[in-house]
Amino acid sequence: MGKIKLFEQKHIRSQWNEQEEKWYFSIVDIVEVLTESPNARKYWSVLKTRLRKEGSQLATNCSQLKLQSADGKFYLTDVADTEQLLRLIQSIPSPKAEPFKQWLAKVGYERIEESQDPEKTIDRAMEDYFKLGYSKEWINQRLKSIEVRKELTNEWEKRGVEQGQQFATLTDIITQAWSGNTVKQYKKLKNLKKENLRDNMTNLELVLNMLAEATTAEISKENNPKSFDDNKAIAKKGGDIAGDTRKQIEAQTGKKIVSAQNAKALKAARENKGLK
Repeated sequence: MGKIKLFEQKHIRSQWNEQEEKWYFSIVDIVEVLTESPNARKYWSVLKTRLRKEGSQLATNCSQLKLQSADGKFYLTDVADTEQLLRLIQSIPSPKAEPFKQWLAKVGYERIEESQDPEKTIDRAMEDYFKLGYSKEWINQRLKSIEVRKELTNEWEKRGVEQGQQFATLTDIITQAWSGNTVKQYKKLKNLKKENLRDNMTNLELVLNMLAEATTAEISKENNPKSFDDNKAIAKKGGDIAGDTRKQIEAQTGKKIVSAQNAKALKAARENKGLK
C-alpha cells in the first residue's frame, strides 16, 4: 500500500498515550489542513454539532488534551485517536480527504475478499513485508509465527479465555517467561510505540517466541485447564521452556538474544551488508 501524503508541510500536534498505547491528534489541526478554512475551530464546532445530531460517536466520545498553541501556552484541545481520525476524514467534504476515502474503500474491499479467501491474507502480508524491506527468511518465520499464534488463541478460546485483557495477560506471562520482559518492557527496549512487537523481532527472537507459544498450546491441550488461573500457570510453563532454551543458546554463543534492534535497524544492517 503506498503512502498517502495528507499533511504535507503542516505540523499536526500529536501526543502519545503510554498507558493506552495510542497516538492522539489535534482535530482542529487536521480540519485546517483538509478544509483550508480560515477558522478551523469554528468549522469543527459546526461539524461537531452536526455529527452529534446524527448520533456520531466521534462527536460524543472525543477526548481533550493540553496541547501547545502558537502562543507557546498549553490549552485543552479536542483530539482524535487513529480510528476516530479516519471517521473524521470520512465526514469532511474535501478534495484533500478524497485519497484517504479511496484508501478506506480499498482496504474495506480487501478485507471482504480475505474473509472469503483467507489465502489472500497470506499473499497480501508477504507483499507488504517485502515492500517494507524484510528478508525472505524473516518473512517465512513471521508467517509461521502467525500460524502458531492463531493455534494458541484458538486453544485459549476453547478453554474459555476471553479476547482482550485476558489474552493480553497470558501473552505478557509467556513473553516475560521466555524473554525476561513484559510486552510493554520489550517494546520500550526496541523503542516501539504502536508498532507490532513481532514485526520488530530478529529471526531468533521470533523462533523462541514461537516455541513459547507452541509449547503453551500443547501443554494446554494435554492439561485441559478449567480456569483462568490454570491458563496462567500453563502460559508460565510454556514460556519457561523457551526461556531455558534462550539461556542455553546464550551460554553457548556468549551473546544476548533479546535485542534492542527494531525493524529499521535490522533493515539498515541488511543494506550495509548488501543484502536484500
